[in-house]
Amino acid sequence: MATVELRFSAQPEHVRTARLVAAAVARRAGVDEAVLDEVRLAVGEACSRAVGLHRSNDVTTPIRVVLTEEEKSFSIEVGDEVPGAGVAAADAVGVPGARAATPAEDFDDADGEDEMGLAVIRGLVDDVEVSAGADGGTLRMTWPVSPADVLS
Repeated sequence: MATVELRFSAQPEHVRTARLVAAAVARRAGVDEAVLDEVRLAVGEACSRAVGLHRSNDVTTPIRVVLTEEEKSFSIEVGDEVPGAGVAAADAVGVPGARAATPAEDFDDADGEDEMGLAVIRGLVDDVEVSAGADGGTLRMTWPVSPADVLS
């Protein structure tokens, strides 16, 4: 299992770099060429969402992007460190510290951008997992790979 980890400050100009890195690693992992645009768009949306959450909640820690190549799948996790961020109230069932349990005055989703970003990502990626807790949120996206297509 190969892993690439990227951390960047919550600045919109760094999102492009994350998209480029994600596309390059996805291509190397064997993600179908026809899906690479969706990978780029989904990672861009996830990173933009995390940047927005950090900036609107005055969080100064870096955004974390972990790209993992496994035998039959490729996954990307985008993590923010905004407590209670990352889960809509309907998805928060059983998730400790999720937004449903976070007082509104302690959490700012940048005027609904959190919800809109999640909707866009779910439209681009079939396998999406969203989790949140006291230490922040994680959005995990997974795509299948074709081992025969993996570059040497």
